Amino acid sequence: MDETDDPQWMSAAALSAAYANGEISPVEVAEGLLARIDALDARVNAFCLIDAGTTMAAAEASEQRWMANAPLSPLDGVPVAIKDLLITRGWPTLRGSRTVEADQPWTDDAPSVARLKEAGAVPLGKTTTPEFGYKGSNDSPLTGITRNPWDLSKTPGGSSGGSSAALAAGFAPLALGTDGGGSVRIPASFTGTFALKPSFGRVAAYPLSPFGTLAHVGPMTRTVTDAALMLNEMAKADARDWYQVPNAVADYAAGLEDGVKGARIAYCPTLGFAEYVDPDVAEAVKHAALAFQAMGAQVDEIDPPLGDPSETFRTLWWGAAGQFLGALPDEKRAMLDAGLQLMVEGGLKYSLSQYFEANLARGRYGAAMRQWMENFDFILTPATAVPAFGVDRIGPGELDPYWLWMKWTPFSYPFNLTQQPAASINCGFTKEGLPIGLQIVGKMFDDAGVLRAARAFEAAHPEHQRHAPDF
Repeated sequence: MDETDDPQWMSAAALSAAYANGEISPVEVAEGLLARIDALDARVNAFCLIDAGTTMAAAEASEQRWMANAPLSPLDGVPVAIKDLLITRGWPTLRGSRTVEADQPWTDDAPSVARLKEAGAVPLGKTTTPEFGYKGSNDSPLTGITRNPWDLSKTPGGSSGGSSAALAAGFAPLALGTDGGGSVRIPASFTGTFALKPSFGRVAAYPLSPFGTLAHVGPMTRTVTDAALMLNEMAKADARDWYQVPNAVADYAAGLEDGVKGARIAYCPTLGFAEYVDPDVAEAVKHAALAFQAMGAQVDEIDPPLGDPSETFRTLWWGAAGQFLGALPDEKRAMLDAGLQLMVEGGLKYSLSQYFEANLARGRYGAAMRQWMENFDFILTPATAVPAFGVDRIGPGELDPYWLWMKWTPFSYPFNLTQQPAASINCGFTKEGLPIGLQIVGKMFDDAGVLRAARAFEAAHPEHQRHAPDF
């Protein structure tokens, strides 16, 4: 990103260095960001909860550690925004829904929240999400519409759209998101930021998502290095998640500058089934693939011959929504977002045998993808088939509402099915000046490789890594 002396645009790595040199303090940074949020977030609606007292107390404690030359980690004192699907001690987690009661004990931190707090990161507030994170745009009955800082008439994407908007608006250098079908990559694509969906099991989750093993927790940042620094902390063990796998990488920031020379890359323009890709998106991603070739990678234009997994995903996603929310009393069902009500009704129509067959189909698809990727280190695709669209829409056109967001996100949800690591990094802009995301997918558990490939592109093309204009 555009590095300046203004803390609102400084990376976490730059802030950490400035803290160490005594050039700025965590208290000054927290005060500045809270003031910016207070002045501008009414236009964006990135945050649904700000608790300045808690934020400033954490910043003051961090300042004392830096003054004693005893920071807890490179993230000590760096503010982080937390998506309102991740439970946070002392703060209500309402999940964008009027059906969740705010008046209940909030005594636990989600593992990712706990690990970042233990590293000294300063919790800045809770960010907006569509209701229960069900769709790829970012509005909810509880918190209203969240807007894209690049163009306030456009959506920042979802379901981690509040987090992406906070990054793009200069409200926070770090954010937490969740991704069950593209929910960190879609908003990163729409806002020109960076996000990683780690390999499933890399980052612990608690409580487990109602969408099961489709759902991942990931870092959202403005630079690749910052995402690596976040993952260093987020990947630490938490016994509350029995799916978590041992972390074999000591430092995800190590080796980031090693490049992609010799890497085998599959450039997949449609993944073999995408019906439509916006021409500006297609052109930018093709140029990005050529950029990897110029960096010494072997790039082949080829789509995997694995078919369209959308029905498999839809059965699992819709079925989970039906199981999770179908038992709500009628008066609470009526309070849900209209699109979510539709999804719940559709999900309730699936039989148990259909759900189990979809799970088997998922296994076949994931196994086939892993075998196909034995010939490649990375896959390149568009992160989304379209750029950001209007905030009043669930998609860019007149789509069948039952499908909601799947028609324009054909590149994201397949890798929730397969559980592979996947990232979105900005690779250009449309003729209207909207960001375009490049998706980089790695082999299972090669999160470090995805970060290294993303960093290689970021370093080679700094012109794409810039922040939104004033709004």
